Amino acid sequence: MSADKGARSGVGDPTGDCILAGVRPYGGHRTDVTIRAGRIAAMEPAADRADGDTATPTQTVIDARDLILLPGLVDLHTHLREPGGEESETIATGARAAAAGGFTDVFAMANTYPVTDDADRIREVKERSREQTSARVHPVGAITRGLRGTELAPLEDMAAAGARVFSDDGKCVNDSALMRRAFRSAAANDVTIAQHAQDGPIAGDGQINAGPVAETTGLPPWPSVAEHIIIARDALLAAEFGAHLHVCHLSTRGSVDIVRWAKSQGWPVTAEVTPHHLLLTDEIAALADPRYKVNPPLRSDDDVLALREAVLDGTIDAVATDHAPHTAESKDNHWCDAPFGMIGLETAAAVVAYVLADCGGLDWRRFAELTSTTPARIGRIADFAGRPLAVGEPANFALVNSDHTWSPDTSRRFSRSSNTPFPTFEFSHKVVGAVCDGVFTHVDADGGLSVGDQTESYLHRTQNTHMITPSTAEGAHSR
Repeated sequence: MSADKGARSGVGDPTGDCILAGVRPYGGHRTDVTIRAGRIAAMEPAADRADGDTATPTQTVIDARDLILLPGLVDLHTHLREPGGEESETIATGARAAAAGGFTDVFAMANTYPVTDDADRIREVKERSREQTSARVHPVGAITRGLRGTELAPLEDMAAAGARVFSDDGKCVNDSALMRRAFRSAAANDVTIAQHAQDGPIAGDGQINAGPVAETTGLPPWPSVAEHIIIARDALLAAEFGAHLHVCHLSTRGSVDIVRWAKSQGWPVTAEVTPHHLLLTDEIAALADPRYKVNPPLRSDDDVLALREAVLDGTIDAVATDHAPHTAESKDNHWCDAPFGMIGLETAAAVVAYVLADCGGLDWRRFAELTSTTPARIGRIADFAGRPLAVGEPANFALVNSDHTWSPDTSRRFSRSSNTPFPTFEFSHKVVGAVCDGVFTHVDADGGLSVGDQTESYLHRTQNTHMITPSTAEGAHSR
């Protein structure tokens, strides 16, 4: 898709020649970063500039003083709902929300209608993705036909069509023999298997974390052992063939221990955690507000502590949003009747920054590893995404204001859905800009970034038709 985007207007003047003045790469010293022809052409100590000095005859200078410059974020786990669920999200609105969150690349899960379970579906998603200009969308292929867990999908054909990650996410492949065949095919085709770890017979109709909260609410319990069993089984099966197992949305201390053990054996196992599992516990789910209903469920304080420790010590490789949009009507139901899932693309960076700071210090390089570099490697797009901030590399960036208080409930929203678990949270880090292939895909002037009339006009023409303001957003859930 990089070639497709190369035909678009660049940042600054028509040649794409501009300077991001005074940015702080990885939170370091102020630097002037020159972008030319979609790449980083120079990185030099910031020059002294008088206020209002924003242009020269040959290039545009964008005042980005003290904004944190990071590699464009990569989300391994996004639900875009198209085709079949456009009332909740589309590829265009989801990609626009991704850009607002600093993402240049997202992986679209296969649980659409129809399911992305053959080469034609892979090609269709890729074609639809080319029609929008906000973020690169990479289709995830289903492991089984129709996500039914009974027949292996044609992984080889889908890999040939461009799929690099395969998952039945939303459902777990419970059949061990079928998963063994999937890992054998994955090894042969050099692709990643991403598993939703949930043993069906054990989890049953579970709705909430098993333990005191389930007992208090009377809601059906979801035991953590249902997650542990699948992770252990799949680690063993993947090891047999040297296939890459990626564990989706890790949620418990036991899961962390199993992944840590598998890695100690030298097996090709990676794992992700969601922002909401790093910040929220099952105590808030005790309110029985369906906005906090998610799969796997929010877990205990001890589980959250273990997940944070695993993020810091490298046991957990990546943060992924599991962005799961739903209409307000479907979420505003009795808990058991509401769907699982939360949106997260536009809040992920703020939550991860908050968590890392809360763990003793915000290391922006570790932030970049978790949200960009490692996800790109796991998704097998590291040749163009998640690249280091260095001369000659593609200009794929996120710009973060590290001193801007904001709340999701009162900020512009680009997702078509509003089911965030953080409506009234106040965060102090805000993505204010995103650049993909040298082109601004998101600019938040309210957050402290101004890029000039030309780029503002480009964004308005191509993308801002999807923007939702607080005054036009769907009402907050009453429960």
